[in-house]
Amino acid sequence: MNEELLVQLAILFFFGIGALWISWKVRMPAILLLLSVGFLAGYFGLINPDDMLGEMLLPFVSVSVAIILFEGGLSLKVKELSEVGGVVRNLISIGALVTWVISAAAGHYLIGLNLEISLLLGAILVVSGPTVIMPILRNVRPSRRVGSILRWEAIVIDPIGAMFAAVVYLVILTQAGGSGETVTTLETVLLMIAVGTLLGVIGAGAVVILFRRFWVPDYLKNPVTLMILVTTYVASNYLESESGLYSSMIMGIALANQRSIPVKGIVAFKEDLSIMLLSFLFILLAAT
Repeated sequence: MNEELLVQLAILFFFGIGALWISWKVRMPAILLLLSVGFLAGYFGLINPDDMLGEMLLPFVSVSVAIILFEGGLSLKVKELSEVGGVVRNLISIGALVTWVISAAAGHYLIGLNLEISLLLGAILVVSGPTVIMPILRNVRPSRRVGSILRWEAIVIDPIGAMFAAVVYLVILTQAGGSGETVTTLETVLLMIAVGTLLGVIGAGAVVILFRRFWVPDYLKNPVTLMILVTTYVASNYLESESGLYSSMIMGIALANQRSIPVKGIVAFKEDLSIMLLSFLFILLAAT
């Protein structure tokens, strides 16, 4: 059994990194090749995510997305909002609302899903996310302004979409249970944002204090940052469900826009880690 799992792990590394390299050579979005390879690997039994990770699959996916979102946040400069802020605001508000309505209507009238599931499906499909947009941007290479818009939208909509889907799900459960409880959607969202923002700022502050006072040696800076990030993500989710992704994004943005410590080393490490996690995620999820 151990030998089989080792073989599957080797296949995961080979297919994941290999797909990224091939996509670079042929100049195609990596996500297309990763999903195709993952689907085929799962179909032919080369990779079985349940055997490899078992109950750790979903936690691994959640933490991986938090790391990818943090890495994305490190690329966001607040000063860019003076140029693209209005477009980004419209995309994550009006654009998200339009996407939700159209997706929900398509699920209900075209696929035949009931109204509740259609609304939940629409809420989930609101998210584009850095795991999708970032690999595409590496190949498409749009203009600086368009790239900034797409980066901001993809990274910010991810936690917002997750919170939105959670709220829709909570409303559906409450209505189905007939408990008569009133779910105040606005209060739930504000609490998620408040907890996520607070924990994200605290996480970034902890990194700044530790590094500025030289309490962490150079060779441990990246591991310590990763440790603080995962702790922040888990603590935020523990205090308020589905707020962890938002805290990860805020922590990345806060570190990217402070001037007390350099973050080039963190950015380089997290970019390499995100690329690996990205390849593993798409193959594992497609293989299921």
